[in-house]
Amino acid sequence: MTENAQQQPPAPATDLPTQYAPADVEGALYERWVERGYFAADAKSDKPAYTIVIPPPNVTGSLHLGHAFQHTLMDALTRRKRMQGYEALWLPGMDHAGIATQNKVEQQLAEEGKSRHDLGREEFVERVWQWKEEYGGKILGQMRRLGDGVDWDRERFTMDEGLSKAVQTIFKRLYDDELIYRAERIINWCPRCLTAISDIEVEHQEDAGELVSIRYGEGEESLVVATTRAETMLGDTAVAVHPDDERYQHLIGKLIKLPLTDRSIPVVADTHVDPDFGTGAVKVTPAHDPNDFAIGQRHDLPSMTIMDEHGVITVHGPFLGQDRFEARSAVVGALRSQGRIVAEKRPYVHSVGHCSRCKTTVEPRLSMQWWVKVAPLAKAAGDAVRDGRVKIHPEDMSKRYFDWVDNMFDWCISRQLWWGHRIPVWYGPNGETVCVGPDEEPPTGEGWTQDTDVLDTWFSSGLWPFSTLGWPEQTEDLRKFYSTDVLLTGHDIIFFWVARMMMFGLYAMDGEVPFKTIALTGLVRDERGKKMSKSFGNVVDPLDWMDKYGSDALRFTLARGANPGTDVPIGEDWVQASRNFANKIWNATRFALMNGATVEGPLPDASKLSATDRWILARLNETVEQVDAYYEDFQFAKLSDALFHFAWDEVFDWYVELSKTTFQEGGEPAEVSKRVLGEVLDVTLRLLHPVVPFVTDTLWTTLTGGESLVIADWPKDSGFRDDAAEREIELVQQVVTEVRRFRADQGLQPGQRVPARLTLDGTALAPHEAAIRQLLRLQPEGEGFSATATLPVAGAEVALDLSGVIDVAAERKRLAKDLAAAEKEKAQATAKLGNEAFLAKAPDQVVDKIRGRLAKADEDITRITAQLDRLPQA
Repeated sequence: MTENAQQQPPAPATDLPTQYAPADVEGALYERWVERGYFAADAKSDKPAYTIVIPPPNVTGSLHLGHAFQHTLMDALTRRKRMQGYEALWLPGMDHAGIATQNKVEQQLAEEGKSRHDLGREEFVERVWQWKEEYGGKILGQMRRLGDGVDWDRERFTMDEGLSKAVQTIFKRLYDDELIYRAERIINWCPRCLTAISDIEVEHQEDAGELVSIRYGEGEESLVVATTRAETMLGDTAVAVHPDDERYQHLIGKLIKLPLTDRSIPVVADTHVDPDFGTGAVKVTPAHDPNDFAIGQRHDLPSMTIMDEHGVITVHGPFLGQDRFEARSAVVGALRSQGRIVAEKRPYVHSVGHCSRCKTTVEPRLSMQWWVKVAPLAKAAGDAVRDGRVKIHPEDMSKRYFDWVDNMFDWCISRQLWWGHRIPVWYGPNGETVCVGPDEEPPTGEGWTQDTDVLDTWFSSGLWPFSTLGWPEQTEDLRKFYSTDVLLTGHDIIFFWVARMMMFGLYAMDGEVPFKTIALTGLVRDERGKKMSKSFGNVVDPLDWMDKYGSDALRFTLARGANPGTDVPIGEDWVQASRNFANKIWNATRFALMNGATVEGPLPDASKLSATDRWILARLNETVEQVDAYYEDFQFAKLSDALFHFAWDEVFDWYVELSKTTFQEGGEPAEVSKRVLGEVLDVTLRLLHPVVPFVTDTLWTTLTGGESLVIADWPKDSGFRDDAAEREIELVQQVVTEVRRFRADQGLQPGQRVPARLTLDGTALAPHEAAIRQLLRLQPEGEGFSATATLPVAGAEVALDLSGVIDVAAERKRLAKDLAAAEKEKAQATAKLGNEAFLAKAPDQVVDKIRGRLAKADEDITRITAQLDRLPQA
């Protein structure tokens, strides 16, 4: 608050404490919202539906700033739609997170000196369910803390009975339509977790390895290949060169000796090889590299698996039983002893894939797995965006989406885990394969066994928009709330989750899209724009900031940084500033209530409103229009900024201050302004509520006596505008701002009173003299008044008597010294910029810096000269 607002005159008490304490408000208020059923959606309602399903966080997780960021935005969207009269459903839930959860329980068992194999599959899965009940769902409590307005009665879990039925149903349908098949292909394999993992579970990082160049063959019938994985040469089944590479024409089709083995391998011609890269010859290991596997398929090469699931060498010879990294050194040593190493480069920094869960280096491995044939599904997913049924926001992210769905490879959906949806396929004693639907009985009898693999977590989360609403049953929820309106998620999972929901949704729901808009956000980073990471030491627990500053402060900070598709920097100072904003709202509303602000009765007729009243009502309606437009465009940063400046600058710092003299004088104008102030606060709190729900609901119910902002109406633009009033108040603001600047330049304290004569007659400023004097601490001119400084501004004149306030001679001396320094700086910068020899040699950044110094010196000279001109002669 400004000083004037803090010096409150005696007034009626309010029900609000003198200070806002978030910890005393937020928890109890949230539970009251839930108990009253404000967030529960009714499928039988006649209201139009608005649906968002929450991206399901892992059951192992806790709330991090990325969650808090996206949840704040989803909550704001849902709260606003609820206030607009929609039957708004924000559906919560969690993902079983197969590999992550299994790892947690295996770690727990390891502390007991056991492994999952000691328990067996059935007992281990039961142990995971126990872990889930005890430790899982921590994030749900944190969601309540943040203020998430979700329908808790509809909470779902990807392993619950209904979602498990949905998974089995769609697997069966895809299988029957020949869109799911089993085949041996190259996959990402984690030798520690002992499972295939998806691309999203592979983290690529720059590792320092070695690049060795090895000579294959003898004499003229030899060539050199380079590799970072020398141990895989034991599984080479060819060397490939480009068919047009003249260096190797004489070798294409011939056999050359593979070192360290008793095998000979062919030289094949393949256009995949880049003749300008390295030697133009590449080793081909189809069982241990995806590109090599493709070459092997084209040339009908055999695939030799040379290591087991633990990454241990299995081929006969001196390397048998060695770990892959141990074997790498041993193979290089053996090749060196034979004179086969042509070149070695250490360290050789290159990108290496690691398991995101355990950080083990991933091994490409040929493996029998289950796959989804994605081509027809991906085409449908691309078409839905191209024909406008689904909008991607921001639109420039569409290219990334198309790059993925238009070039998607078949999807490996099987995982060698025990926790997850087990693949519903049974194998018979005579080679039979039977896929079983949810309402079918699996085959029984001797020799029948179920596939031991489970499905990729993304398979079940890909069904999320419709499985959570009851599919495959045709439920009331599904009819009312599908398709969902907005998917709000990070741009980093557009490939892995968004595209898969699109494929499955269009397939399962007969072409009906899973969501109408995909709103993509950036990622939360620290205040310097750096990625948050434990290794960097810059990870923040949002609960710490909520404890310290309140949930509203964290929410407002996150929303104010949320530009579509752009990463969000955040620092503690910004959260503290948002806490100050919440305090400002609290103190200003409390002051207004103590001075009689009210929402009772209709707004007075425009003829009874002062220019100040008309101005703030016009600005209020313009803000409603602006905020609505920003919401529809997912411009959370802009709408938050607009609300911040309207509330703080225009309502609290101008309207409240300008109205104080009216309140003090009393009478009908005061009663009118009290009603206008009540209206402005009412609407402002409604506009702020979706982003900062706790403080606004507390203030609004006190101001209006209403039940809750959660179920209040969203404001509508009444269309009221008043350009004349806006111009008039702009003149008042010009006068106050200019005189305040002059006072500050002269070193006057904000509360220091100065005798002044205001010449306002004949201007629009005349009715505002009392308010201007109060805002500027200007006393009546009085006897002996001497105008020692005169400021012409906005068509008026403000004459100040500074004779008893400042030492004019000393101030002139100080300013003259500052002016001389600025002129010297200008002369030096001008001389350098006029020196051609200097400009020819100096780096651009140095020249730019000097130009900046010159511009600053010019600004200082203009400012100081104006200050001297305004001072009386000493």
